[in-house]
Amino acid sequence: MSGFLLTVLGIVAFAIGLLFSIGFHEAGHFFWARRFGMRVPQFMVGFGPTIWSRRRGETEFGIKAVPLGGYIRIVGMIPPAEEGESKRATRMRSFIAEVRGQALNDVLPSDAGRVFYAKPWWQRVIVMFAGPFHNLVLAVLFFTIVLTAFGVPETSTTLSRVPDCVLPAGAETATREDACTVPITTSGPDAGSICELGTPGCALPEASPANKAGLLPGDTIVAIDGQAISQETEVGWSQVQTAIRGSADTPVVFTVERDGSRTDLTVTPIENTVYADPEGEQTISVGYVGISPTQPYVRQSVTEVPAYFGTVVVRSVERLVEIPERIPQLFRAAFLGEERDANGPIGVVGVGRISGEVFALPQLTGTEKISFFLSLLASVNLVLFLFNLLPMYPLDGGHVAGALYEKARSVVARLRGRPDPGPFDIARLMPVAYVVAGLFIALSGLLLVADIVNPITIQ
Repeated sequence: MSGFLLTVLGIVAFAIGLLFSIGFHEAGHFFWARRFGMRVPQFMVGFGPTIWSRRRGETEFGIKAVPLGGYIRIVGMIPPAEEGESKRATRMRSFIAEVRGQALNDVLPSDAGRVFYAKPWWQRVIVMFAGPFHNLVLAVLFFTIVLTAFGVPETSTTLSRVPDCVLPAGAETATREDACTVPITTSGPDAGSICELGTPGCALPEASPANKAGLLPGDTIVAIDGQAISQETEVGWSQVQTAIRGSADTPVVFTVERDGSRTDLTVTPIENTVYADPEGEQTISVGYVGISPTQPYVRQSVTEVPAYFGTVVVRSVERLVEIPERIPQLFRAAFLGEERDANGPIGVVGVGRISGEVFALPQLTGTEKISFFLSLLASVNLVLFLFNLLPMYPLDGGHVAGALYEKARSVVARLRGRPDPGPFDIARLMPVAYVVAGLFIALSGLLLVADIVNPITIQ
């Protein structure tokens, strides 16, 4: 298949996977709502105009045009006004009364006992938690399949790439195939810029230490200075890195296996400046050779899944927490042409684009593409789980928090010898819901623009 068709296939596959994930989320709400006797007149995947719908029993099932979410409509999500509620007219009270009236219009005389607000608090918690929980189930399932059936890439001691020359960071010629034959400025503020041979500070890029020594892609490093290197993935390459970093300007002997025979090659690492910590505050000088390892996919035991999943959860939570502080950069990338932060937030369009790019990459095998695609869907479902449980109305977490607050209020009233205050009036949170929804729509719009005009790409 052509690259274009594979790109389209990747985008379509992601769209289908996203719709399935949304539908499975709503199915969690739907199953338990029906299980507890609530009436559910609508089950919709997407927002906007309805593309397709069918009625089964008392529920209309359908798909809408914009696949950015979904909903089920449960009768009686907002309770009637509490006794003694002030009748004094204010703009806010009028707004809440209007929302309450619209919600109660769905309630039929036959719905006695079937409305959401009349159900016990714990049933409402289960109904609202079930949706995000279904996304969690999909995330765990997809990650388990990826780890145990496909594996994860791990570094080996076999070389995948040996560059011909050493280029300064940000060199103009970095992406050119003839980069090693184009003269560049070797130092100063203009280091890496194209220049004309004969001018001061202009020269051809220096050959890489690996190239000088005769290392080739496909070579397997089995020993360094006579010390055997482990052939276990991750472990062996870590030993190679340690040996290289500690040998700046000092010749070392690499024993490599090539075409079934072993060869000793003397390599002299050059000095290179790198960051000493992830924060990038301090730098150190280490040895540099210029080699990259192959990364074969290694299947994992199912016992590795919890630790791997825990790491992904922590990283996802950190990314969610960072979203507010990354919005200014996202705005500049969308409207002012600033380079997009590859670690910043990305929208549905951007993720779909990445899915299409991965499907079109010729250097990836079919197995690797499927593995990446499943990892992508797993990550999306994990984000849906975490995001929907934020304790803000109208998210599922807001409904859960409201039900838990209602129970806590009831317990306190009972301990004080007072009557049960009854259902928590979630209609009072409607102004908050509109603010949250507005912020979410604004962020979605910003992400859409950024994903179109300044997208994050695999390259």
